Amino acid sequence: MTHFDLTILVIDENAIRASIIEEGLREAGHGKVTVIHEVHGVARIIETLQPDVIVIDIENPNRDMMEHLFQLTRTVGRPIAMFVDRSDSAAIEAAVEAGVSAYIVDGLRKERVKPILDMAVSRFKAFSRLQRELADAKSALEERKLVERAKGILMKMRGFSEEEAFTLLRQTAMNEKKKIAEIAQSVVTAAGLLIR
Repeated sequence: MTHFDLTILVIDENAIRASIIEEGLREAGHGKVTVIHEVHGVARIIETLQPDVIVIDIENPNRDMMEHLFQLTRTVGRPIAMFVDRSDSAAIEAAVEAGVSAYIVDGLRKERVKPILDMAVSRFKAFSRLQRELADAKSALEERKLVERAKGILMKMRGFSEEEAFTLLRQTAMNEKKKIAEIAQSVVTAAGLLIR
């Protein structure tokens, strides 16, 4: 996806401020901009529109509205830039925790919209990559633990050496065109049924 194919959703209750954001985005070459002025029912719009980036602009956010928005941002898994006129550190912390990629206090000017949007996208990508790497590392660790358990079971039940147990797992995986971890899982499951 090229940078200019981005579908951008702008959530802004104030029409004048929304047009500042929209103008800034269009001047930066973004054509697919949808502006909505109502926070309620926004989850449905996000589902339908599937935006690549969400820009939220709130002049004077109250607690309830922020909470509502943060619940939303936690679940959408998209880069989010949020403009507010004033904020306290608790709100900023809550925003970051909810997954807001760029939280801008008192910074709504047309020429700032594009760089902030770019920053939100790149931060989101970096964060997503870290999350993916963490998930991969976790699953690799889980798989290794599983293989170790399966080897232990084979050594105990069949009197194999560690190497023989591993060779059997690997050979079976190759024969069945499966991952070693899957075969290990079968061994562990079967042992669980047999050793009761």
